[in-house]
Amino acid sequence: MKGLQGKVIIVTGGAGGIGSATCKRLAQEGAKVAVFDMNMAAAEALVAEIQNAQGQALAVQCDITNREMVDQAVAKTQAELGPVDGLVNNAGWDVFKPFLKTNANEWDRLIQINLVGMLNMHHAVLPGMVERNAGRIVNIASDAARVGSSGEAVYAACKGGLLSFSKTLAREHSRHNININVICPGPTDTALLAGVTEGASNPEKLREAFIRAIPLGRLGQPDDLASSIAFFLSDDASFITGQVLSVSGGLTMNG
Repeated sequence: MKGLQGKVIIVTGGAGGIGSATCKRLAQEGAKVAVFDMNMAAAEALVAEIQNAQGQALAVQCDITNREMVDQAVAKTQAELGPVDGLVNNAGWDVFKPFLKTNANEWDRLIQINLVGMLNMHHAVLPGMVERNAGRIVNIASDAARVGSSGEAVYAACKGGLLSFSKTLAREHSRHNININVICPGPTDTALLAGVTEGASNPEKLREAFIRAIPLGRLGQPDDLASSIAFFLSDDASFITGQVLSVSGGLTMNG
């Protein structure tokens, strides 16, 4: 893809399923990747894998809900890799329960990780992009935000907020040559999905139900998302901003 060579790109939740696939894909395209994750051991292992494949990457421990830690992580990235050209807000967490069976502590954690965390990341990274009059941001939401999802009410609310936030920022910063787009995964074979299904009374039955509902007949794989993320970060998508793309095997098809 055009324009990724040498670009400095932060990926939050970078050591997880979609995150690690994205980091590896971006490194293959020549980008310098900052792997933001709370699990430093996993981030360092991924960086070693990327470097062994002749890629460039940096492991950075970061809790996106902690603004001071976010600022320090961004500063470390800029000091070691250079100014930030791209940001992928991928870190997330979910709990699979009917709303009336959830509690305020769970709401707070869901909101902090899925909404406040990405606000922190935007607020820390955008000023530099504005100053340089260039940047790309890809926010990872969910099809739950677009069509709803039983058992994920607060998660869907957070991701719905991310859609509106992204479109608004895309309008505010188009004049700064900053493109902001959203990808909505459908059910994807990651640890997050495993955690969601564990909350169901019959996890294997729920997993099979997901697969039956997907027209292409399989769960999404992390590499399916990585390709779309890399596209939105590349110059091939330079005239695309404020858009929402579902990567769900056809699970949802509304515009």
